[in-house]
Amino acid sequence: MDSILLVFICMLAGVGLQRVKAFPKNAYVALNQFVIYISLPALALYYIPKIAVSFKLLYPLGVAWIGFLLAFLFFFTLGRAMGWSKKLTGCLILTAGLGNTSFVGFPIIEALYGKEGLQTAIIVDQPGTFVVMATFGIMVAAAYSRGAVGTSAIIRKIVLFPPFIAFFTAIFMNVAGYDFTDSLQSVFQRLGSTVTPVALVAVGMQLKIERKSRHWGFLGLGLFFKLIIMPAFFFVLYKLAIGAEWLAIDVSVMEAAMAPMITASILASSHGLKPRLSGMMIGVGIPLSFLTLALWYWILQF
Repeated sequence: MDSILLVFICMLAGVGLQRVKAFPKNAYVALNQFVIYISLPALALYYIPKIAVSFKLLYPLGVAWIGFLLAFLFFFTLGRAMGWSKKLTGCLILTAGLGNTSFVGFPIIEALYGKEGLQTAIIVDQPGTFVVMATFGIMVAAAYSRGAVGTSAIIRKIVLFPPFIAFFTAIFMNVAGYDFTDSLQSVFQRLGSTVTPVALVAVGMQLKIERKSRHWGFLGLGLFFKLIIMPAFFFVLYKLAIGAEWLAIDVSVMEAAMAPMITASILASSHGLKPRLSGMMIGVGIPLSFLTLALWYWILQF
């Protein structure tokens, strides 16, 4: 429960800082960069060397990898058909394609399914959502951002992106069976734990919910996809088509129903992909997801 309180307190703190004159209006830019250059690389270097690879990962992993592909196909096709800007399409792919499987997901899954369910949630998040964000998420952000002209420019943005460098360093360590000393691991864990408070304060500082905003239609579509269509897809695929009935399947469906990923919003914002809409996807999506999660938990009981 304390993790959920942290989400709301930090977001409200960010909203409050909008009225504090001592803070520059663009202070959230520095916070975004701190998350990207410090917090996310630290997370990768702490968690990825510890991941044990096995076939048991396949179902939970599918939530992140297949889910992101589904979002890409959905919004790419719709964006082309409707004549959307690249920034809008990229924003919706990132924020509707990646779920908040850890900071909101972990406490909810542990409360509903206990420690066993939490083990599955960690698989969904670390080799799943986090790795997708650090690879395909960065690719989408680079490809759809301003100034990304041509393949070489996109590749340069991806290769030089700090979480991407940290991700491949951590993958190499995992394959080599090597991890950092306990002291360094403790440092990386503490730096990585700053993702939630810093990112949410930054989101709150950008959050401006205007009644007459032109983003409401896109917000509704993005949240409908993330909170309803994506979990429905995995419910049909895992529960009905495959017919799997074990606990990990229910946890996987619930994780698919989580609100948009906080760091996906930061990634979109830092690349100029509709920062206001990406902030609204988090600010509106997180509280709304508590209602839709209750619905999916009820459905999974039958």
